Amino acid sequence: MKKCSKPIFFLFFLACLFPGFTTFGQKFPEAGDWPWWRGPSFDGVATSGQKLPTSWSAAQNVIWKTPVPGRGHGTPIVVGNQVVLVTSDEAKQTQTVLCHDRASGKLLWRTLVHQGKFMRRNKKASQASSTPACDGERFYVNFANGGGAYTTALDRDGKIVWQTKVTDYVVHQAYGSSPAIYQDLVLVTADNKKAGVVAALDRKTGNVAWKVKRPKKPNYPSPVVLKVAGREQLVVTGCDLVTSLDPSTGKKLWEIPGATTECVTTTVTDGLHVYSSGGYPKNHVSAVRADGSGKVAWRNNVRVYVPSMIVRDGYLYGIADAGIAYCWKSDTGEEKWKGRLGGTFSASLTLSGDHLYAANEAGECFVFEASPKGFNLIAKNQLGDEIFATPVICGDRLYQRVAHRDGSKRQEMLYCIGMAR
Repeated sequence: MKKCSKPIFFLFFLACLFPGFTTFGQKFPEAGDWPWWRGPSFDGVATSGQKLPTSWSAAQNVIWKTPVPGRGHGTPIVVGNQVVLVTSDEAKQTQTVLCHDRASGKLLWRTLVHQGKFMRRNKKASQASSTPACDGERFYVNFANGGGAYTTALDRDGKIVWQTKVTDYVVHQAYGSSPAIYQDLVLVTADNKKAGVVAALDRKTGNVAWKVKRPKKPNYPSPVVLKVAGREQLVVTGCDLVTSLDPSTGKKLWEIPGATTECVTTTVTDGLHVYSSGGYPKNHVSAVRADGSGKVAWRNNVRVYVPSMIVRDGYLYGIADAGIAYCWKSDTGEEKWKGRLGGTFSASLTLSGDHLYAANEAGECFVFEASPKGFNLIAKNQLGDEIFATPVICGDRLYQRVAHRDGSKRQEMLYCIGMAR
């Protein structure tokens, strides 16, 4: 039998996981790519068979590195021969998309999306905290600028195709919601105190296909479509709610009081539950039945505010912002173990094979085992002095956005990590 090509296999995978996924062109991300926030399966899990080192440093197992101008916390994506990320320049007030060559790190193009009209932000945050998404034809990026939340589409050569103001936006901490692709739509969330919305934009034109108003409260999660409880659901947490919408129409499927006001993490599922976590004003991790019953299966008060979690084989893995790793039984919430990593965490977990990867804000990346049997730290790797972006794993490579500090001077770098040859 003739083997199926990687692109066809990947489309088949997406069709099985999300039957509504389509592309309006002939190109689409391949199985070896990381095309959007939380990776190909939308859950932080790398495709199987990755051959990665467990140890690295600025001088060990570096395939290439390249400087990134300005400041940003957005995670890179990897599509075909391109590595794409967003950045900002506080002095020039620019918000920009950068594209690098996957093999060498060479800068291929740079596109200015916004200039001027920067909005205030939390000192820890950046003006470029979102992760792009790619459907194979175009890149989609989110920025807050000039009192609004905007989504912009660029072609693969970096030319702006369209730009849409999604809603008025008032920054409370920062804007870091990343776009999600579903069918012929780009899904965007922009919760804020002035005019919070969940919206769907037409991928070809940027026109608003549907828009749902949200409570006027600060909140930060990215949209995600999950195949849960037998159907596709767009699940949004925060604003003191857990909400499920039909991703095609925006129609509310179910909604319950819950979560807390401010959430950041992207929801994951075991097929029956959706997992909410938040950190203001209440700390919590909870499992909500996604069948519309409103039942909360379990809840605890662990502060998993910023780093998104991972579900694997009946267990939920999370990192508290204060640097403690947890493993819970996903259906009951029973704590199987916890282990101290150290430091403060903003980056989310990434899973490759049996290993979880987690980077703290001080530039330490921990590798530990994804097993309910106990906490097993495999390695701790120092790279740079600051990490806010999540590790990306694809094609036997790990991509990490890092900042180096030399006194008052700060320089961001993009690293490609792999097995030394």
